Amino acid sequence: MNKCIKSLDKTLYRYLTAEQKRQRNCIELIASENFTSSGVMQLLGSALTNKYSEGLPGKRYYGGNETIDKIENLCKSRALSLYGLDNTEWGVNVQPYSGSPANFATYTALLNPHDRIMGLDLPCGGHLTHGFYTGDKQGGRKSISATSKYFESLPYGLDSTGYIDYNELEKMAKIYKPKMIIAGGSAYSREWDYPRYREICDSIGAKLMMDMAHISGLVASGEAMDPFAYADIVTTTTHKTLRGPRSGMIFYKLQDKEAIDNAVFPGLQGGPHNNNIGALAYALEEAHGYEFKSYIQKVKNNSKHLAMFLSDKGYDIVTGGTDNHLFLWDLNGVSGKKMEKLCDAINITLNKNTVPGDTSALNPSGVRIGTPAMTTRGLDVEDFRKVAQYLDRAYRLTHDNNGMKLKEFNSYLSDAKEIQELKDEIADFANTFYMPGINH
Repeated sequence: MNKCIKSLDKTLYRYLTAEQKRQRNCIELIASENFTSSGVMQLLGSALTNKYSEGLPGKRYYGGNETIDKIENLCKSRALSLYGLDNTEWGVNVQPYSGSPANFATYTALLNPHDRIMGLDLPCGGHLTHGFYTGDKQGGRKSISATSKYFESLPYGLDSTGYIDYNELEKMAKIYKPKMIIAGGSAYSREWDYPRYREICDSIGAKLMMDMAHISGLVASGEAMDPFAYADIVTTTTHKTLRGPRSGMIFYKLQDKEAIDNAVFPGLQGGPHNNNIGALAYALEEAHGYEFKSYIQKVKNNSKHLAMFLSDKGYDIVTGGTDNHLFLWDLNGVSGKKMEKLCDAINITLNKNTVPGDTSALNPSGVRIGTPAMTTRGLDVEDFRKVAQYLDRAYRLTHDNNGMKLKEFNSYLSDAKEIQELKDEIADFANTFYMPGINH
């Protein structure tokens, strides 16, 4: 495939090989990223991308979908099987293009415009699609995502220890009376208390939605609590800890099947991306069995130890540790934005992130760190001890130059000898590990 691109589009080929080199040379610590298998990538670039198939299996608006119907039905059956769901109670829609459309399709299906919802606040580890607002210049609220534009939202938050404040959630839910409460987030390192969520929802007649995008692989392997025993509806992305293509799924109780299916198509989407659905079916099969469970156990163990290694160096980890694949590192006044930029310059990829007490998502004082991608590449606990040493050196360089203005800081990253030396050292380290899709 690369040879074909090289002969027909040299510019794009150059960019493609540059990105492959960047990934190979990099310590990838973005919690929402992973490396897919060669099989997933082959299906993404297969003949399945050529076919239009608006509608559902057996009810298409185009001809020629006999095989596509079989692939989508296979994907759905594998999804239900992976999560141990009874198909007489649960169904699944595998057509959402990603997690955000899956969430909005769920709201569109089960809520009316301006109905009330409650989700974990974004600065506390929630997600934009759970109803986040920001302040405007007039002192009011400004919608950031379609969720907060079309539905009324009241966020819930954390207690002083960094855990979800369920008592405050219950108190505010009984006053606000939302139609739906949303569990799940993008930067929360602890387990979700589903029984408590269910109790609160039942007390006010609200639906419980779990967005398990980040922990879908953990749930599939039994390494996280099962949300399906408590939730009315469960959404997820399919990459992150599941290691599939970038798409989404909605698991629903059968009484909501028509509403969910109609919200996805024709409500919000056109034809499904059949190459994604085929690749997802392949990834779901990969996630069955001991090998994937062992991988997820390693992800959690690596995450736990990396947080511990940093804590042992005197750094503050939000909640003191992690139960899953990620954690938040409180930089205590050092710019998370500058830390992210410096890490980029030395071949470490992570993302700036708010930590409790922050007021700005654009310039927070924390970073989010995850272990799924590098665990896929084969790193073990001792390798992550080395990663902790690199992160410690990155912090010290950021700390020493934290007072620089951004333009001056960027010049430092481009010109400083210690930056280039560390970049080369990390590239040498990263290149010793297996690279999915390149090494076979």
